[in-house]
Amino acid sequence: MAIKVITDINCGNYCAVGHPERPVRILKTVEKFKNQSELEIISENAQPIDESLLLKAHTKELIDSIKNADTDFDNDTPAYPDIYKYASVAAGGAFAAAMSALNGEGAFSLLRPPGHHSTKDKAMGFCYFNNIAIAAKFIAEDKGTRIAIYDFDVHHGNGTEDILLNQPLTAFYSVHEFPHYPGTGTSHIGNNCFNYPMPPNSPRVDYLKRLEEALNDLKKFNPSIVGVSAGFDAFIKDPLATQLLEVEDFYWLGRQFKKLDLPIFCVLEGGYSYELPDLIMAFLKGINENN
Repeated sequence: MAIKVITDINCGNYCAVGHPERPVRILKTVEKFKNQSELEIISENAQPIDESLLLKAHTKELIDSIKNADTDFDNDTPAYPDIYKYASVAAGGAFAAAMSALNGEGAFSLLRPPGHHSTKDKAMGFCYFNNIAIAAKFIAEDKGTRIAIYDFDVHHGNGTEDILLNQPLTAFYSVHEFPHYPGTGTSHIGNNCFNYPMPPNSPRVDYLKRLEEALNDLKKFNPSIVGVSAGFDAFIKDPLATQLLEVEDFYWLGRQFKKLDLPIFCVLEGGYSYELPDLIMAFLKGINENN
């Protein structure tokens, strides 16, 4: 079965010297997909999102500040030239992936910048717009559909939590390292945000059990669709964290999502090792393989 990958190589046109969120993350993954025959991949070009959809998750003030960015948002989140253009395409890719899932076709949004640290009113942590939260708000509010967001990035998805906290028809599940950036996610909060912190250098088997625990809790929410914040920085060789997962663990995780037998869309978040293309490939093989 084919899997749709929504991307745009133009998202590699901005960078800052030494910044870990760099163009090669996308460009090398696109190259990997082109030079393999294990997965049938349908490529789709991402398009910018409409500002009316950005307003579902963000304040007008934040949107305008990104449109007119002239000073860095923080030490990790530069005011790149044309960052509004790139961020709106990343949000558009996530939205298109979500719409594909609603139509019964799984999709992976392979774009940058990532999004899960962006709150209602603050760009931070490499993130400008919260790509997955925008899609989740649309699905819940406009479609009246129950949606769960599962975030396996090694950093807590504080922005997604901020936007979805106590929002009807939504639930958020995050498995992440703590203590670690951004310093949040120590416990469950509100009636729909569930956090599963893991200490640095957790034994691999313990981390996998925690991922499974969060997934089992997600099933209890009985969602009609699942959005996945797919961050690959719990990998043992990732330079920005201290967890111990191996390539095959991301294949395993993809298989767990496949077993949900639900519409699923995935949005790239973190993952900063040179092996990122292999990690994404393993995950997509798992999520695409027949039970």
